[in-house]
Amino acid sequence: MTEPGVFDMHASYPRYPRALSHSIAPGYCLAQGKLAGALPLVGLAMTATELTTDEEDRLAADPVVAARHGRAAERYADLLGRSRGMVMKASKLLSLANLPSAGSPEHVAFYRSALARCEDDTPSMPAGLAADLAESELGLPLHEIFMDFDPHPIAAASIGQVHAARLQDGRDVAVKIQYPGVGQAIRADLFDGDMFASFLRLGCEMTCVQTDLAAIASEISARIVEELDYRVEAANQETFAAAYRGHPLIRVPETVPELCTQRLLTMDLSDGFCWERARTAPKHLRDRWGEVIYRFAAGSLTRLGMLNADPGPRNYLFHADGGVTFLDFGCVRRYSAPQVGTVQAVMRAIADGEADQVLDALIRVGYASESDPPDAQDLLAWLRATHEPIVAEQPYTYSPDFAEALRGAGLARSGRYADVIGRLTIPADFLAMIRVNLGVTSVLAGLGATGDWTAMHREYCRAGYLPNCSRDR
Repeated sequence: MTEPGVFDMHASYPRYPRALSHSIAPGYCLAQGKLAGALPLVGLAMTATELTTDEEDRLAADPVVAARHGRAAERYADLLGRSRGMVMKASKLLSLANLPSAGSPEHVAFYRSALARCEDDTPSMPAGLAADLAESELGLPLHEIFMDFDPHPIAAASIGQVHAARLQDGRDVAVKIQYPGVGQAIRADLFDGDMFASFLRLGCEMTCVQTDLAAIASEISARIVEELDYRVEAANQETFAAAYRGHPLIRVPETVPELCTQRLLTMDLSDGFCWERARTAPKHLRDRWGEVIYRFAAGSLTRLGMLNADPGPRNYLFHADGGVTFLDFGCVRRYSAPQVGTVQAVMRAIADGEADQVLDALIRVGYASESDPPDAQDLLAWLRATHEPIVAEQPYTYSPDFAEALRGAGLARSGRYADVIGRLTIPADFLAMIRVNLGVTSVLAGLGATGDWTAMHREYCRAGYLPNCSRDR
């Protein structure tokens, strides 16, 4: 396979003319619009989860009811599509869009399709406004900074849009510009205590373990506020780029620090296969890409103490040599050496089938109570079910069925492991790990990636915590 040209890369953005002969990753497609007074995602999630078994059967049997269910999904998705930033970002951090919904697969598909449309239908700023904002941020006329600047966006983010440009020295770059007023709007939403609390209460009720609502609110607020400052994203990206610089398969675009501000981020322009094309690539390439993505997530945590907590499929670019370019570092979580060590100890015990060691490790860090612990064997059974790729016979192929099961009711606190899950408390700072696990699983399942995940898992369980290492080989 050859690397795609500009129109292959941007097939999803045909309405935008191309002034430049290069392209940027379509990695920023999220919902836009002004935050509605109500919480449409809450309504969406409640509609999806408050169905009794009889109602599920009736929906499946009655096409009129099923159609009405579909219209409800469309209505909520339309409202959600007008929500700028906060609700979508918080829902992503809580993985609400991926959590199990009651009802038949057809009805689940209504909601997921509607949410997917929200991610694609992204309005753009007028060309003149984008150029004016860029000049205002940089403090100079654009023609003094760029040889070329495409005023039409080539990709869109939840809080900004991306433009292709060329510096005076001929370097092709991507310029991400934040929408005017979006920072103030999101901060206002975060400080609307009743609304934000209601949203989070629903989200935490849908997760599979006990949670501290106040801690979750603080964690999500901190991550969202960080994403509003592109200087934070630039610093995150520079850290990852330095760690993986020279790596044969893991690629992170270099930033242009002198052209990064609070509301504008400039980085190298990257080409590659988009997600839709990657899914139809030859099997050996999909396997290699899956391994690279797995190694990036596991290696970044165990060797750098960092997680890029937005592993959506559109945040990757895929290359014909098996390499992957990683994009969007606005949401990054850092972990201490003791925290990483705890994760490694638990994961080693899961792989080795050591029930008592798993329970002891969780009790030591307060995730389980010594006075009222879950049954050790039941705890291990639940964890091994949720980590099937590393405990199953190898090589193992990630499948959509496993990705569904990981989010399904059978492994949640309404299922067979309810007693175990009800006795666990997961701290808010581990929310990113849950998000990354779900996201990476979904991507690897979409690729149908096959590999010896047990061997890779054991490698990273032994890896030393080296925050100053230059790269993960």
